[in-house]
Amino acid sequence: MNKTYSTKPTDIKRKWFVVDAQGKTLGRLATRVASVLIGKHKPEFAPHMDVGDFVIVVNADKIHVTGRKLDQKMYYRHSGYPGGLTEITLRDQLVRYPTRAVELAVRGMLPKNRLGRKMLRKLKVYASPEHPHGPQKPEWLEF
Repeated sequence: MNKTYSTKPTDIKRKWFVVDAQGKTLGRLATRVASVLIGKHKPEFAPHMDVGDFVIVVNADKIHVTGRKLDQKMYYRHSGYPGGLTEITLRDQLVRYPTRAVELAVRGMLPKNRLGRKMLRKLKVYASPEHPHGPQKPEWLEF
């Protein structure tokens, strides 16, 4: 009789990957990064566990979007007070907070629970090509 394999926390081996976002389309980059954070690329994937890897995204300020999204895509946040809704376009977002557009795109593709929040902590986004994660010996993730 065959036994069903169940991933244990001791079986999880995490790797570090670097993705260069320069010239990449925002949504396509975000889906690939979210898939690696969730761990779908691994044979020991389990939907109820965080088996994914760490992802470092560099050059986040040089992402590409199609169409007129730079001026038409809006990001909203609310302070919690009446009249506290703030909106900002993608173009302004990339000027003021260059990493936030990638973070929000990936965040929208992760599970909406505490497991998704745990996965999001493994995402590191930087606007420039330099990052402080050299000692982790990250590998380049090509797609």
